[in-house]
Amino acid sequence: MNINPFKQRMVASVLAAGLVLAPLPALQPGVAAAASASAQTSVMKVFVDGVNLTLPQAPTVKNGATLVPMRAIFGALRANVTWDAQTKTVLATKGNDYISLKIGSAYAVKNGASVKLQTAAEQKNGTTLVPLRFVAEALGAEVSVDAKQRVIRITSDPQDAEEEDTTGGETEAAAEALTTQEIVAMNDEKVVMITTDQAQGSGVVVGGNLILTNYHVVASASKATVALNDNSALGVKGIVAVNEAADLALIQTESALSVSPVQLASPFFVEKGSRVVTIGSPLGFQNTAAEGLISNITYEGGTLYYQTSAPIDHGSSGGAMFNESGELLGITTSKIEGTSADLNFAVSVRHVLALLQEYSMNPKTAAFEPASELKLEGATTEDIRKAFADNFGTVTTTEGTTELKNVEVTRDASGWLVINAVIDSSFYMLFGDKTADDLRYWAIDAGAALRKALPNQTIQLSVYYQQEFNFEPRGFASGEVTKLANGKWQVRYPVVDLQENDKMYVRVRT
Repeated sequence: MNINPFKQRMVASVLAAGLVLAPLPALQPGVAAAASASAQTSVMKVFVDGVNLTLPQAPTVKNGATLVPMRAIFGALRANVTWDAQTKTVLATKGNDYISLKIGSAYAVKNGASVKLQTAAEQKNGTTLVPLRFVAEALGAEVSVDAKQRVIRITSDPQDAEEEDTTGGETEAAAEALTTQEIVAMNDEKVVMITTDQAQGSGVVVGGNLILTNYHVVASASKATVALNDNSALGVKGIVAVNEAADLALIQTESALSVSPVQLASPFFVEKGSRVVTIGSPLGFQNTAAEGLISNITYEGGTLYYQTSAPIDHGSSGGAMFNESGELLGITTSKIEGTSADLNFAVSVRHVLALLQEYSMNPKTAAFEPASELKLEGATTEDIRKAFADNFGTVTTTEGTTELKNVEVTRDASGWLVINAVIDSSFYMLFGDKTADDLRYWAIDAGAALRKALPNQTIQLSVYYQQEFNFEPRGFASGEVTKLANGKWQVRYPVVDLQENDKMYVRVRT
């Protein structure tokens, strides 16, 4: 492909300026033209294993480092590369080495370790440019520069060509598969149980005092501890990096972990049907190991997920999913309940690499992000109604999310604060049985917040099923079916009934 004309003129202009500053006599027109032509051809050339690399855009020199188009250099070095548009991160792998570079970041990540760059990767004229020397050396190649001839020579590992197969040219050598016992022994101490003042989950050690987990495990917490496999425990200083879209968070412990970090897998070469091993703390059973397959590979909202048959449950969130080489392939995140199909999901290591890159670029002071507390002492019933609707008007369940309607707040003759709302009738008819536990937990959370916001008050929270019919339904308790002025019949009964003062009582009807 032709060199970008604008860059050609830029290089020519710079070189021409150098000639003007040199103590030379005035050039004749023909000599000047020849000098100009020479300048145009003196753009830095890149040779990889003796072959002149054709670049779609001329190399750029910045802060003494040469930047070249991403795909050209990775392709020449027989590495696999992908572009994460969501985080503007380059992810590449070759053999057992992986690197990530984020546009504008002064740091890169190589095999999980942060590396200071001479200059950051950048985008120019629609092309992503990466620092040539770092990329080449990070992928095992040697780099030499002939400044006089304006030539950069890269010599890759001679074994690279031998490792390519005849089916697809993939350069990653097939690692010997470990047994399940070997994978667990290799990683058991690197998976921890996380307990917060809001939830319980799992986490994976990725640095000296860094643990990776799901964001929803620590999202509303004000404090947390991690339990290691040797029965020791450490406090958590707070969250240092977050990717809410991928449900990932990086937390920092108060003191260093005496555990080596997990090895991160390449986000490439992941195949449906591959064997995986998970370790986490479902229902608080610390470091439970399980085996399964990658059942499917899916995208949702820009996030890459691995569906797995390895069983997970509440408390497994933030746990580890390892490949057959014992490398971290994903973070166990969620499951679809009410089915025997083992529909469990893990967020791909691809997003883990991007988050570690983000942390190396923008390290934040460790801090928790607790949900703001309701303060309703002295509030009117209308203020309480608005606060309830804003904070608890949506119920999230394993079967989806439903919004409450017709929120009303009154005080009855006995001085009770009475909060009533109506659940979507179709949602309740379809999923009432399956979401009973979710409705109970929602009510407990709402009740706890209300009791804290309105101390020493007696509160009743009721969520009703309400629907109209053209006939008089049978089989309901007295008072649950009433005839309306329009001639129809209304069925109304409490699905959730919470009562509290010093203690809390919750009943859920399915």
